[in-house]
Amino acid sequence: MKPAPGRTRGVDWKAVVGILLGAALLVYSLRGVPLAEVMDEIRRAHPLLFLASIAMATAPILVRTWRWRALLEPVKDTRFRSRWRASMIGFMANNVLPARIGEFARAYALSRMEPVPVVASFGSLVVERLLDGVVIVGFFFLAMSLPGFPLAEAGGARFALAARSVLILMAVAGILLVGMVIWPARTVAVVERVVGRVLPTSFRRPVVDGLSAFLAGLAALRQPRLVARAAFWSVGVWLVNTYAFWLGFRAFGIAVPFSAALFLQSLVALAVALPSAPGFFGLWEAAARVGLHEIWGVELEKALGFAIGFHMGSFLPVTVLGLYYAWRLGISFGEVERSEDAVETAIESTSPPPERRAP
Repeated sequence: MKPAPGRTRGVDWKAVVGILLGAALLVYSLRGVPLAEVMDEIRRAHPLLFLASIAMATAPILVRTWRWRALLEPVKDTRFRSRWRASMIGFMANNVLPARIGEFARAYALSRMEPVPVVASFGSLVVERLLDGVVIVGFFFLAMSLPGFPLAEAGGARFALAARSVLILMAVAGILLVGMVIWPARTVAVVERVVGRVLPTSFRRPVVDGLSAFLAGLAALRQPRLVARAAFWSVGVWLVNTYAFWLGFRAFGIAVPFSAALFLQSLVALAVALPSAPGFFGLWEAAARVGLHEIWGVELEKALGFAIGFHMGSFLPVTVLGLYYAWRLGISFGEVERSEDAVETAIESTSPPPERRAP
């Protein structure tokens, strides 16, 4: 499957907002500290601990690769190598392109290596992100409840309110998603009636058929055993990531407890869910400044030294490997850029399931 080259797009306002927001937050992050002092902190980092933290920061993609098998199992028993390469290509795309296009690139790349419909692959990634969100918010609250967390100094009520708001939104999304999975035909029928009243015929059919195809990609949610496996691996993803942060703290001489790593990785994950520049620059550093300096009282130059050093260190191997795998698979950078179009085209062209066809 090739991306549709004939499609034209207007200005991607999400990308524009993300770039502007990232630039503004990067300025905020570096405010009040000489850049030379930040670079000195990076140079003074313990080299072996730093390399270990970067290796550990890449390891969550391995865990994600195992988790993805459970979510795809109702569709196809895919090979580990294919899922690993597709994941690397997707995360590379998030690093070098705006608007989180990596989710589309990941689904598209897997469909190039395995006989998995790109719509089913993309649907599995929606479930994956929902599981990630539940674990991240759970870890966020867990970190704030552990002994020693500077709740009063951190304005804990404000953070707790923000986290609860995210949790409520995710709970609503989860309930809607479960409802769609349990009653797919009824969901499609309701949507068809609604769009039939507000959309012209030319737009109505792609919306309904796209929803039908998307629901087919959520088959893993109909099997509790697979959901439990995916949830287990989701906890593993973020525990490994937390340990990478903690090793990074040790490398930069930041003496804070493990709960600080648990909190910061959750804060960073919530921050980069906002519209962002390529590589999440600006949002990542701002979250680290708040999480380490303003909450835990770490010296500003040391906090920013960790933020920039660890961020760049984890950015490079994923980007290089993703570009390498894309080259080996014959996927051009243009194809990666147009992967969103490819997924949307696949959704629009997917036929309705047999249960909805007229007799």
